[in-house]
This record gives sequence, structure tokens and C-alpha cells, in this order.
Amino acid sequence: MNFPRIKRISLAPTFSTTIFKRAQLALLLCGLLGIALVLHFSGRTIANADAAHPTPDEQSQGCLRSKVPARMVWIASGTFRMGTNDERSFPNERPAHLVEVQGFWIDQQDVTNAEFDKFVEATGYVTTAERKPDWEELKKELPPDTPEPDDSVLVPGSLVFTPTFGPVSLDDLSAWWRWIPGADWRHPEGPASSIKGRENHPLVRVSWYDGVAYARWAGKRLPTEAEWEFAARGGLESKRYFWGDEFRPNGKYLANTWQGVFPVHDSGEDGFVGTSPVGSFPANRYGLYDMAGNVWQWSSDWNRVDSHIEVASKKCLSRSGWTGRQL
Repeated sequence: MNFPRIKRISLAPTFSTTIFKRAQLALLLCGLLGIALVLHFSGRTIANADAAHPTPDEQSQGCLRSKVPARMVWIASGTFRMGTNDERSFPNERPAHLVEVQGFWIDQQDVTNAEFDKFVEATGYVTTAERKPDWEELKKELPPDTPEPDDSVLVPGSLVFTPTFGPVSLDDLSAWWRWIPGADWRHPEGPASSIKGRENHPLVRVSWYDGVAYARWAGKRLPTEAEWEFAARGGLESKRYFWGDEFRPNGKYLANTWQGVFPVHDSGEDGFVGTSPVGSFPANRYGLYDMAGNVWQWSSDWNRVDSHIEVASKKCLSRSGWTGRQL
């Protein structure tokens, strides 16, 4: 099964392939890629003293259950096969391995521009892309002896997907990701753009730090990679997509994906070029929307090749936040 690829870039041998608009780019240029937060509920466990031996799910569901906000879905504990053995997958998606995940609450849909705007309005928060890059911090992510760029280059901005003029090697992501000064969550394509009319689109141009800040404000937390994949599968095992093995059952698109020659031209055959409003396509079997296509999503932990040897998730965390989800 090659399920993890549906939230990254699914590549075939030709350029005229359908490619999912969700890829994992490890903090390229200080992690300013647009990402939507995936929100999980995290609260204090309220144990029932009269319960003899409550199960982990019973304990987790007791986490402020009466105060769980609308549009959240409970994902019960379970064991699943995470990753893939497909040789066409990325190295950090192999090998497939069994992971046990304890129950958690997760938002039904991506964090939207309108929701993030409320956070900024309430707190005055300034995102990573809106701040002047700090060279002392930036160089920690770069090879040793990387020369300091001119001060005119160290300006607020973000990476923006930019179609190429013709077919390019798909091994070099920088061919279609360009640094655009002034690009941020309010101006996704650059200073001249805006989110007017896109209030219900998923939030983009936010860093991992922005996601954590929003999640804490909302009383949530980011999901682990294992939690996210477990929820995204919707209970299906050994399927290529969360809806099954056929990409377009009965000729119907089930996610916002790329049609045409990548990264040259998206024909928008599925009804959208770029992002789409949250919930525009059918939910998975758990009732979660946009768990494939549309935008990338941050998780709380690094997706490392050896991550399967570590504990996949914690049960009910001490009250510190919710968790959230984005291109």
C-alpha cells in the first residue's frame, strides 16, 4: 500500500500525471511553506473513581468530553500498518510497520483563514513569514560555512508554488517553489494577493511554530505523524487512497488534486486550481475532510525513517491546547 503518498506528492513516470497537492518539504528555507493545522483535542483526564478498570478509550473520552467543541471527531484507539513498502514511495515512508495509537479528538476540517484571523485579532500574533529572518537562527538550518546573504534578501516572505514554463526534473523542488518577499497568510501569492473571498479556504503560508501557537491558543495541540495517518486512513487497511484503490471511482474526483502537466499547468478538471474551500470533497469514513489533496498539514513530530521505533502517541495530555491542519 502506498497510502502516505496521498498527503505528499504522488509521482508517476510521466509529467502528465495526476499529482496530489500535499507534499512534505522539511522546513525548506526556514519552514515557511503554507500548511494548514490539524487540530486534536487535548485536555485533562477526568477519571471516575467508581469505575473499576476503565479502558484507555474510556479514560480518553473522559477528557472534558462535555466541553468538546463542535466539529471534532473522536478517533478510537487502534493498531494500524503505518507507512508502505512500495518502492516508488519516499525513503522515509518505508518500511511499513505496525503502530498502536491511543484515542484522541481531531478537528473535522482544516483550520481556515477566517479561524486564524480570529486568533491574530485576539492576540496580535505575527507569523514567521511576516517577520524579518534572523540570520543567527536561519544558519542553524543550513550547511556549515554558508555565507550570510545580503541584508536586502533577509526580508519577510515565504515560499510560493510557482508553475514552470515547461517540464522540469521532479527531483528539484526549488524549480517550482520560489521565495516571494511579502508573501504570508494574508497574501498567499505575494503582496498583491489577498484572502478576500477565500475566508473558508484552508490557512497557508504558516510555519510549524505558527501552528503550535494557534493550537495552544485554541486549547489544542498538533497531531503526531502516526495519529494523523491513522485518522486519514479512515479505518481502511491496505488501500492506496483513503477511499479505496481506484483513483477516480465512477469517474469522480474525491480530493483536490493536480490535473495536467506538473508543475506546468493545472487544468482544474476537479473544479479547482489551487486550494479549495474546506469540505469541498467527500469526507473519509471517520467524517474527516481534506485528508488527501488540497493542502499540506503539519504534525507535531519529525517524520524520520526510524520514527516507528518510538512511541506513536500519548493518551490524554494535560490541558495545554488543541491541535490543528493546510498549501
